[in-house]
Amino acid sequence: MSEPAVPVQPLVIPREAHPISRRNVSPAALKVLYGLRDAGFHAYLVGGAVRDLLAGRQPKDFDVATDATPEQVREVFRNCRLIGRRFRLAHVVFGREIIEVATFRANDDDGSGDRATEDGGRLLRDNVYGTIEDDAVRRDFTVNALYYAIEDFSVRDYVGGHADVVARRLRLIGDPEKRYREDPVRMLRAVRLAAKLGFDIDPSAADPMPGLAPLIAGAAPARLFDESLKLFLAGHAEQSFLGLERHQLLAALLPETAEALRTNRSGSLRAMVLDGLRNTDARIADDRPVTPAFLYAVLLWPAYCRELARLQAQGLDPAVAQQRAADRVTLHQAHRIALPRRFSLPMQEIWMLQSRFTLRQKKRVFRLLAHPRFRAAFDFLELRARVAPELGADLMFWRDAQGPSPGAPAAHVDALPLSDHDDERPAEGGETSGPGRRRRRRPRRGGGGAPASD
Repeated sequence: MSEPAVPVQPLVIPREAHPISRRNVSPAALKVLYGLRDAGFHAYLVGGAVRDLLAGRQPKDFDVATDATPEQVREVFRNCRLIGRRFRLAHVVFGREIIEVATFRANDDDGSGDRATEDGGRLLRDNVYGTIEDDAVRRDFTVNALYYAIEDFSVRDYVGGHADVVARRLRLIGDPEKRYREDPVRMLRAVRLAAKLGFDIDPSAADPMPGLAPLIAGAAPARLFDESLKLFLAGHAEQSFLGLERHQLLAALLPETAEALRTNRSGSLRAMVLDGLRNTDARIADDRPVTPAFLYAVLLWPAYCRELARLQAQGLDPAVAQQRAADRVTLHQAHRIALPRRFSLPMQEIWMLQSRFTLRQKKRVFRLLAHPRFRAAFDFLELRARVAPELGADLMFWRDAQGPSPGAPAAHVDALPLSDHDDERPAEGGETSGPGRRRRRRPRRGGGGAPASD
């Protein structure tokens, strides 16, 4: 696919032909647009905000593109700070809201700007300024290259983005392989946007993904962590996961999970992951709290079960095998995604507590109920029980043990069938039920302040 020709005149969609109203635009963004215009610059609402408004969605963020340089933007707004080295940007701050202002970027460097790429084509810096036409071609997807003009309230379209919004289609600007090599994370962005908007990825953008997926491993692990949160904690986690599978990108992001799912013949591990992602989407839709600790406990559970089974087959003590499996999976995944310890430690605790749900000895029951990670671990047990019915007895016992409220379980525990001595039977369940019980080892405490639910 060759670079699209930029028309001399853009397609102008007048105010009466599109649904965007200033009533749906952030007042802070309007202040920036009018402020730059009054200072003699051109400024446009751009990118995802215009795309979402045209698609009938309310944007969360509003970005502005302008012919003013970042330094000139700072001269106009006292509440402005400049950020970034790879992409120099201006942030205009209004309380808790930040309006990101980007200068039009050129598609070619005549040597006077600041652009650097790796040998493979990945873009390291891009601070070469140009015209709005240049800026439109430089953007990634056509639906992100739409400009809302404050002068006449029209939408300017240079690359066919308006038609793609109407057709609910994601299409890359320029040669897809070249664009993915510039920034491999664009493949993840394509999957995320398609899941968020309910769009289809155009075959021209989808076909190169399987072959270029290994390039994602070259992205910074911290950046991939941020991208993973956008994929899975924005209300469309299940569709994002299915999109990663469909376009063969899952192994690039979660390699050990992808391998565990591939070798899990029953499909129970995949069913549990999808159920957990649906539950996460439902919580976000209900405006309930979510945490990356629980999310990653779900996403990496297949990898943990696979590694645990391998270690137990070597004859390791169950407690040692559990800890070693958790540490190995966490360490290996950290090479791809920089999962902070404040999330990885609670994630491991959720896994470790699963073996203790087979307990019936009174002291241990009370001890587990008092554990700061109990509620998250119990929610995880519920997920496992949906695809492993043999865990139903454990689930009912611990549901009854909690009583009508978390603060008053004692009477309910006394009424349950309890053992007078420690029962060292192994955990029940199939492939999704995870490890056997830990023996004579106190649980680790602390390790992050994540909420006790997903």
